[in-house]
Amino acid sequence: MSHCVMDSPVGNLRIDCAEGYITGVSRTVMPVCEPDTPLLRECVRQLRLYFGGQLTGFDLPIRVQGTPFRMRVWAELRKIPYGQTISYGELARRIGSPGASRAVGGANHHNPVCILIPCHRVIGADGSLTGYGEGMDMKEALLRLEGALM
Repeated sequence: MSHCVMDSPVGNLRIDCAEGYITGVSRTVMPVCEPDTPLLRECVRQLRLYFGGQLTGFDLPIRVQGTPFRMRVWAELRKIPYGQTISYGELARRIGSPGASRAVGGANHHNPVCILIPCHRVIGADGSLTGYGEGMDMKEALLRLEGALM
């Protein structure tokens, strides 16, 4: 397993990779450390383009592990288009578990690859920004970057 830490407009981000897959992206207080693998360099490149408003989708091999329910949630999250939001309830309906909006929120909270799996695009039914494992300031910043918030 290898990792790097990049600076970004939302704070330092730790990127983990193993066996040719990105396995983690999360906020960190760790100091910046340069990527030492081609995959980490490519992930940093794509994230910089995203933060620069020049990339709306990621083309990176991602591997995450979780319960079957979480895997369904994370797979559905990847289908939410850039700049759009849906509610937790709508996400629950999309995965065939209407009424499981709280469990969807829990799966979002445990998303190991923030930004790349865009759990920040899930909001409350009333349009409010509710919950985000990496901090509400980051969720708001990402949605503003994507034009989903004015």
